[in-house]
Amino acid sequence: QVHLVASGGGSVQAGGTLRLSCTVVVPEVTFRQTSMGWFRQPPGKLREGVAAIDGDGTTKYAESVKGRFTISKDNAKSTLFLDMNSLKPEDTAMYYCAAELRVRTWWPLREDEYTHWGQGTQVTVSA
Repeated sequence: QVHLVASGGGSVQAGGTLRLSCTVVVPEVTFRQTSMGWFRQPPGKLREGVAAIDGDGTTKYAESVKGRFTISKDNAKSTLFLDMNSLKPEDTAMYYCAAELRVRTWWPLREDEYTHWGQGTQVTVSA
């Protein structure tokens, strides 16, 4: 079992900035070879992929967040980040981090590519 701990959520006004973190309890060498993603579930809607980064550092973003969100990782700390800028009310959702112990995935923004999930952290953006 791989344990993920998400944090950093909160309430901000539209146009604000927030950084989410996800610490993965695995050895550094394992984390370096892990594909990871951020997903979100707005109230009353299905969960959707937001951003992903594979073990080689290749990133993918949902069209709705391109240019506003940045996914990154710190391999030494086995930690994943999501920097969220120019936040909009439609970004309001429960955000989840996910991990798959493979260097790459075919569909990095599909939730069924990931085996391990964090508990989620709430992001609320007011107009």
